Amino acid sequence: MPSLKEVKSRITSVISTQQITKAMKMVAAAKLRKSQDRITQMRPYAQKLTGLFQNLSAAGQDEQAWYSVQRPVEKVLLVVISSDRGLCGSFNSTVIKAVAKLAAEKYQEQTAKGNVTILPLGKKAFEFFSKRGYKMDSSFWNIFQGLSYEGVARVGEFLMEEFKAGRYDKIEIVYNEFKNVATQILRTEQFLPVVPVAKETTQRTEVDYIYMPNQEEIVTGLVPKALKIQLYKAVLDSNAAENGARMTAMDKATDNAGELLKDLKLTYNRTRQAAITKEILEIVAGAEALKAS
Repeated sequence: MPSLKEVKSRITSVISTQQITKAMKMVAAAKLRKSQDRITQMRPYAQKLTGLFQNLSAAGQDEQAWYSVQRPVEKVLLVVISSDRGLCGSFNSTVIKAVAKLAAEKYQEQTAKGNVTILPLGKKAFEFFSKRGYKMDSSFWNIFQGLSYEGVARVGEFLMEEFKAGRYDKIEIVYNEFKNVATQILRTEQFLPVVPVAKETTQRTEVDYIYMPNQEEIVTGLVPKALKIQLYKAVLDSNAAENGARMTAMDKATDNAGELLKDLKLTYNRTRQAAITKEILEIVAGAEALKAS
């Protein structure tokens, strides 16, 4: 049985940890409200812009346009969106495992040739893949230090230029989509080339547009904006999902600390009672010995 001093020391340590997890939960909750508002406001705009872009491009699909060129998939870029900090449950491990699986299974042939590159957005993904020898482009791993549309737009421009130049034949984004505080949905989206719209879907959603000055110029100007918004939405989704995951993790940690405190206090009381009983027995034994002498 542990000594009273040891148990008391553990109780103090657990109380201190519980205070920290409570504080982290409150901070995550405050950040979650802000990030949740941002993604909630962004989603309708992003969906409308994507739908408009798909309708315009489907109305007069040009397979030679740079954003829809389908090349043999030899060189692949996987954009993985993680967080900068841990203590958020399985948030980072889920997305990292998904990217590793893509590289090992879906793009096994390209990986064997060294043609799969990882572009991490977030410190945790950067640390994981850099330590394991993956081919990596680490230009934007610190994007969450002052997150803004302008910063994400620079990443979007970089991806578009790389695809235009033929340095990559396919670009995919892997991230956690925010559903609610306790749930994140793993998403893998093709960024480039743009996925062609199915004819059946096109017929159901076909809209008669009036183009000014002309369709080609409008679509050409809309493509970069739509792709940047798609990437920005993914980053905001991941940011909100991270805060939700951290809030949930810290809430569970606080509850676990409370349960551990109950057990420790029970152990402390039992140890204390045992020590008192032992002292009483020693006193009685001493008194009996004096009587016998």
